[in-house]
Amino acid sequence: MVKVGVLALQGDFLEHIQMLHEIDGVEPVTVKKVDDLKGVDALIIPGGESTTIGLLLSSRGLGSKIVELAEKGLPIMGTCAGAILLAVKVVDRVVGETNQYTLKLMNIEVVRNIFGRQRESFVATVEVENIGLVRAAFIRAPGIKSAWPPARVTGYINHPSIGEVGVAAEQNNMLALTFHPEITGEKGVYKYFLSFIKR
Repeated sequence: MVKVGVLALQGDFLEHIQMLHEIDGVEPVTVKKVDDLKGVDALIIPGGESTTIGLLLSSRGLGSKIVELAEKGLPIMGTCAGAILLAVKVVDRVVGETNQYTLKLMNIEVVRNIFGRQRESFVATVEVENIGLVRAAFIRAPGIKSAWPPARVTGYINHPSIGEVGVAAEQNNMLALTFHPEITGEKGVYKYFLSFIKR
């Protein structure tokens, strides 16, 4: 049985847990404190409020522990706010530099709310390298502006008002997605991520 931790500080972690319950051989584990990370084979950082999750990661000492485990090869998937928290550089579409806490684990620059606010949320089909076509829900979603080695962008969307935007990126044992695979029930995304455990 593979144990997959889901960071459960804030946001839509319950939907990720539900998706993991639907995959054979996977036991989801809620992660709220450092001890909860013991024995997990992979970790998911869900969508939510990236600033709030970041503050909680920092204040509970979880952030430094996640960085330590990531550097040892723990597979980590960040979705929406989770992608922001994995990024080395974050800017906001409106206010610019955010100076918010992030784990700084992936060599990507992420733009918060790149498509606009809540009312500009949408669902689209995206092709993601190694996964294929994915129904992706973008809810106040960020976008990946750039990536540099060893990170690389593995999925793009052509948005009618802002053009081509990165929506998926990989770096070694980490996967950043700016959308919500748990909302559209994209089991293939989870199965691909779980393949990182065997790398």
